[in-house]
Amino acid sequence: MARLPAGIRFIISFSRDQWYRAFIFILTFLLYASFHLSRKPISIVKGALHRYCAALNEGEVEFNSQSQKATDIAPHQRPDNGTDCGWAPFDQDNYQQLLGALDYSFLCAYAIGMYLSGIIGERLPIRYYLTFGMLASGAFTALFGLGYFYNIHSFGFYVVTQIINGLVQTTGWPSVVTCLSNWFGKGRRGLIMGVWNSHTSVGNILGSLIAGYWVSTCWGLSFVVPGAIVAAMGIVCFLFLIEHPRDIACSPTSTAHSKGYENGTHRLRLQKHMVTDEKSKPLDPETQCLLLSDGKHSVHQNHTVVLPADGGSGVAAISFTGALKIPGVIEFSLCLLFAKLVSYTFLFWLPLYITNVDHLDAQKAGELSTLFDVGGIFGGILAGVISDRLGKRASTCGLMLLLAAPTLYIFSTISKMGLEATIAMLLLSGALVSGPYALITTAVSADLGTHKSLKGNSHALATVTAIIDGTGSVGAALGPLLAGLISPSGWNNVFYMLMFADACALLFLIRLIHKELSCPGSATGDQVPFKEH
Repeated sequence: MARLPAGIRFIISFSRDQWYRAFIFILTFLLYASFHLSRKPISIVKGALHRYCAALNEGEVEFNSQSQKATDIAPHQRPDNGTDCGWAPFDQDNYQQLLGALDYSFLCAYAIGMYLSGIIGERLPIRYYLTFGMLASGAFTALFGLGYFYNIHSFGFYVVTQIINGLVQTTGWPSVVTCLSNWFGKGRRGLIMGVWNSHTSVGNILGSLIAGYWVSTCWGLSFVVPGAIVAAMGIVCFLFLIEHPRDIACSPTSTAHSKGYENGTHRLRLQKHMVTDEKSKPLDPETQCLLLSDGKHSVHQNHTVVLPADGGSGVAAISFTGALKIPGVIEFSLCLLFAKLVSYTFLFWLPLYITNVDHLDAQKAGELSTLFDVGGIFGGILAGVISDRLGKRASTCGLMLLLAAPTLYIFSTISKMGLEATIAMLLLSGALVSGPYALITTAVSADLGTHKSLKGNSHALATVTAIIDGTGSVGAALGPLLAGLISPSGWNNVFYMLMFADACALLFLIRLIHKELSCPGSATGDQVPFKEH
């Protein structure tokens, strides 16, 4: 018999279940990367919405990096020398406040909508819910760009478009996290989700490059093209997304306690095999630390619960207040509020900062800003690997936050020294800022959404994810808004604000870090150091 080709041997070396898991990993990666791809254009286009041009002797127009126009130009009027290249109403002296309001309108709507999105997502099929969100997001992203082609100069038009887009984009995160958690267990959750969460940076990089390609010639396409990509990925989602392994007759992911967690509209199942003498079994240290800290309560885990898998009503989806009672949810949510404040300030204002400091045009500044996201890829993976090995999610986040604050100060100091210094600090800052943000929104959210205190209510995952990311999105809304208000007084003050936010994020983790050090594995539930077998 002839020896099989190497490629065929590689294919059959993996099981059917492994191939489907790899497919879901890649698909959800691409789906959410497209969401971030559509959020990036606004930061790239800011330099085109407001810019001052100086006419050359040859009659050409040259970009000038100065952000202020001549003071003798009357408001709401274009100068008669033809040197103003801005787009009304962003061509006025208050352009930073107006651009900050655009960011705030999107992110505020996103934060409010996220709290509702998780609750709604628990009660609807993930595939339909996510498809609707992607199609709607693509439409409103493109609508913003159509303002260029139809010569729309109404500030209200752009604000309303941002608000609706922020609301529909909330369908994405709870859906993809829930779907991925259905397919992957806790064994290497930090590493798997650390790699997977690089979709944020990949989407930002692609969005920067796509938007930057047209920003200097036709900025409307900087929105229309990403909008079309998101809508196309929504169709792919409808055709190919598989919510749970059981939908395709794959074996459920094994866990340490033989639990089967399922999320979706028509599935909720928990099987826990108990021995007859478990009534006398002492509580594990983790439960002692988290659930019995007062030493006066008891928890009985001697029940076998089998919930109907066909839409039965054995257990209702967890309430908002019930999710808040899960140990660690409030602390990580408040930490993410400040961590995401820093991350999204960079996301929305970094290109403009580079334009002002390094005197580059909008396209080159957008391309250079992608280095922050490249650093974020490595930071997210590094945070996942470290937290898996140590079994300490909060401590890992705390360490990176501790290092991030002085790094931001150094960035604000040496980035003015030249392009080389800016490149180095972009990579380092991206890793330290994005690491905790990535870990909390993925592995930590999944850990808390399947916490043992839930006693098998697998309908909590999307709700917990939405609460954590929704709270973080409040910070994401405040960060760019504050940057727009503070930046006229100097970029150094913006960095001081970011360093203060990092310190606050670390402060909210102090209790969990102390608990992890005194009682390993207690901060997020079942997390323990991963060991090779």
